[in-house]
Amino acid sequence: MDMEKWIEQAPVVADLAKAKEVCWVNPKKVPFAGAKDGLTFGPEDIKEASDRLARFAPLLAKIFPETAETNGIIESPLTEIPAMKALLLEKYGADLEGGRLFVKRDSDLAVAGSVKARGGFHDVLKHTEDLALEAGIFTSRDDDPMKLLQPEAIAYFAKHKVQVASTGNLGVSIGMMSAHLGYQAIVHMSADAKQWKKDYLRAHGVTVVEYAGDYGKAITEGRALSDADPDSYFVDDENSKELFMGYAVAAERMQKQLDDAGVTVDEDHPLFVYIPCGVGGAPGGVTFGLKQLYGDNVHVFFTEPVQACCMVLGMATGLHDQICVQDIGLSGKTHADGLAVGRASKLVGRIMEPLLSGEATLEDAKIYEYMRDLYGSEGIFIEPSSCAAFEGPVKLAKAAEFKAYLYENGLADKMKNASHIAWATGGKLVPEDVRKAFMETYL
Repeated sequence: MDMEKWIEQAPVVADLAKAKEVCWVNPKKVPFAGAKDGLTFGPEDIKEASDRLARFAPLLAKIFPETAETNGIIESPLTEIPAMKALLLEKYGADLEGGRLFVKRDSDLAVAGSVKARGGFHDVLKHTEDLALEAGIFTSRDDDPMKLLQPEAIAYFAKHKVQVASTGNLGVSIGMMSAHLGYQAIVHMSADAKQWKKDYLRAHGVTVVEYAGDYGKAITEGRALSDADPDSYFVDDENSKELFMGYAVAAERMQKQLDDAGVTVDEDHPLFVYIPCGVGGAPGGVTFGLKQLYGDNVHVFFTEPVQACCMVLGMATGLHDQICVQDIGLSGKTHADGLAVGRASKLVGRIMEPLLSGEATLEDAKIYEYMRDLYGSEGIFIEPSSCAAFEGPVKLAKAAEFKAYLYENGLADKMKNASHIAWATGGKLVPEDVRKAFMETYL
């Protein structure tokens, strides 16, 4: 298929190809009651992941002392940011009316310092459970995870590899969990990956394989190397149910935080959530979890860099992983290293078709600007890739396409009762010198 055909099918492609910022409303979104029965997964899959994370919590508390205080449950705060809300109005003219603005600080998640702690840890734990059952270390899935600390278990896992491809944060998550469970951990890093993330992994005993190419190259080669080794397991960010479900657990955890903050979510009190998107696993999983809880009362928007807008391209054309940003003349290169992905997940785009409200793309200069805005107004640091989330509320308040979405969905007169959440995907582990350099970056 050629460009003309794609543009005819999805006019937004014309602007995407010019690397223009776009606001795209998903025409395939349907009421949740009509969508849920057709979904590949259901609430029982989220429960299974949630239960697994709870079962393994005592083990995590033991191997990661920083999680002992929370008994091995790895969770992040939800923080209201009224000064940032005021700044978005004053600086960008983004009026959220009476609505409240929060940041979900997955940037502060223990051990991995990013949203990838959720899916990554769950995927490795599920694989570990499978292996432990196979080897007779566990007699059932409910067995005591502390058995994994016995010498024979450690010796068994040392013969096995866990591999993953990453632009950064997923590699940190999988690498840290795998290495601490005794696996040979190997992370295939694309050229976009930041040096400090590679250094951090190596310091924790993880093997880092570097590629001159992009994420697509790293994942293709990493997967092939892993598949050729019978003792190796590949965590596949393009196609993993276990990653996806680990992310989905975030929603039920946040439900309690919203209750504690006095936030009502119902027909008259809509919830808007804005999540930066790379290959799509984390934002897709979180969205899936939120929809199971809040149905039509939650509206999720993804944000992507103009040069690496793989999810909106895949969803708008309906081609998903069968098209990449390079096919429409984009580079796939962006300062938002965590979002530097040219081809969307095979799994996620299709699941998002009936659920996702829309997408906004943004130029790289803005991620540094929003980072300084948040730090200056609230004293909260998150890494630049995470800051793409703030394009969501700004565009929701200003863009004609999103205003039309509000009117069409009967939301325009409810915005004074709305709550908005920007999902901060990473940042805690960024070294001080790198933070300083980010703060001084102007594009």
